Amino acid sequence: MTETAPIDPKLLELLVCPLTKGPLVYDRAAGELISERAGLAFPVRDGIPIMLVDEARKLDP
Repeated sequence: MTETAPIDPKLLELLVCPLTKGPLVYDRAAGELISERAGLAFPVRDGIPIMLVDEARKLDP
């Protein structure tokens, strides 16, 4: 069983979407940072956000 590591709240305050520079929402259950404006979900692996557009998952409309 893999448990998602928490992200430092101060880091969350600093992170923005690399595409839109807009805010991100942390979905701990899915282990993703969501950019609603870009329609992308960036993975979080071992508590480290992977902020690469190529690694992001497109959100369903």
